[in-house]
Amino acid sequence: MRETPPAPSTIRTLPSWLLGRAAARGRALVADALAAEGLRMWHHVVLAAVADLGPVAQAELGRSVSLDPKDMVGVLNDLQDAGLVERTPDPKDRRKNAVTITAEGRSTVRRCAEAAQRANAELLAPLPEGEREWFTDMLTRVVNGS
Repeated sequence: MRETPPAPSTIRTLPSWLLGRAAARGRALVADALAAEGLRMWHHVVLAAVADLGPVAQAELGRSVSLDPKDMVGVLNDLQDAGLVERTPDPKDRRKNAVTITAEGRSTVRRCAEAAQRANAELLAPLPEGEREWFTDMLTRVVNGS
């Protein structure tokens, strides 16, 4: 990637534009790392959420990651077909599905988290080691608006 991506001069120095370009590069690096594990980005997001929340109602899972219910069904079908999650009737409400991570799913989450960490290390490689935590803290404040 070029040091200064092509854009009109009045745009290419705006923090919002630079953050967008950095985010696109980060997404591409993480997507490539996850592809090596056989997953796409949404698979990883949903699987990680199930690991954190599970067993969890399918509808609640969708809300927690802001994924449309129709898209959630497809992602969960893929994850279930791969043996990474199980869907069973929710014991609290048998009209709903509860999603639980499998042992293989836990192993996959760990590998994907490591792959995402390596991809993010590559993203931040231009920064000296001491600035990476500081930069991440600043980004967190920008995202949170505080």
